[in-house]
Order: sequence, then structure tokens, then C-alpha cells
Amino acid sequence: MINSDEDLPKPSKKLLVPPPLDMLGIDELNGYILLLQDEISRVKAAISSKDAAKAAAAAFFKMPPG
Repeated sequence: MINSDEDLPKPSKKLLVPPPLDMLGIDELNGYILLLQDEISRVKAAISSKDAAKAAAAAFFKMPPG
């Protein structure tokens, strides 16, 4: 039997490597903020999707009372 955990990528402790902010101008910093806001929205959408899948699975496998 194949262990599927071996096929998964190893989680990184630090997913994003922030750039040195002192090397960026104001316009670049504002652009970086927009990029981060987009990434936050993407992550929140992934969390919502996973929560919905978890709730659906919990409802499907819920034991009937009594």
C-alpha cells in the first residue's frame, strides 16, 4: 500500500518571503499592499470552501438520533 502522505508537499514554515521594504518606493509599497490584500482574499475564499466541505461531510455522516 502506498502512503499518500509521502506524496504531499512538505509544509513550509514561512510561506511568503517579504521583500525588503526599504528598497521599495511609495508606489511599489502601495502595489505590494494590493497584492497582499488579493492574497488575503484568496486565502479567505479557500478557508470558506474548506469549511463548507467540512460542514457537508459532517451533515452527511451525522448519526440519526436514538
